[in-house]
Amino acid sequence: MTRIKIEGMSCGHCTGAVEKALAAVPGVTAVIGVSLENGEAQIVGDATPEQLIAAIEEEGFTARIA
Repeated sequence: MTRIKIEGMSCGHCTGAVEKALAAVPGVTAVIGVSLENGEAQIVGDATPEQLIAAIEEEGFTARIA
């Protein structure tokens, strides 16, 4: 499981956009959760952290490995 810290999310729409973007990354088998409160996402699969971060940043948020 990969944990990514996300900055800039402020609402449920933000978490939904991040979850959808992560689910579309090749190699992601599951998005366990995107937490607005914790500013974090948990992802299962063999996608690289760079791919995951790029998908989040394309949605307009800042991300890094937790």
